[in-house]
Amino acid sequence: MPKYVIEREIPDAEKLTAEQLKAISQTSCGVLHKLGSEIQWVHSYVTTDKIYCVYNAPNEEMIFEHARQGGFPANSVRRVATIIDPTTAE
Repeated sequence: MPKYVIEREIPDAEKLTAEQLKAISQTSCGVLHKLGSEIQWVHSYVTTDKIYCVYNAPNEEMIFEHARQGGFPANSVRRVATIIDPTTAE
């Protein structure tokens, strides 16, 4: 299944409390449950003013539908072409 990186612009994202992050995660998981097993949240990175999320999904449309239903921004959605890591150098 294709993997996507989603950039979500959220001012002061780094200042979100553990409770706020929990609530956001619960909302996301609720929408994912409604959308079915075709879309999966892998993990997210919280930075100063953005959250970068990694999802598995059959297409970009499903990523945007998740964002719409959850009330999340999806400022940029990019399909991952390949993954590299230190073992790529071997």
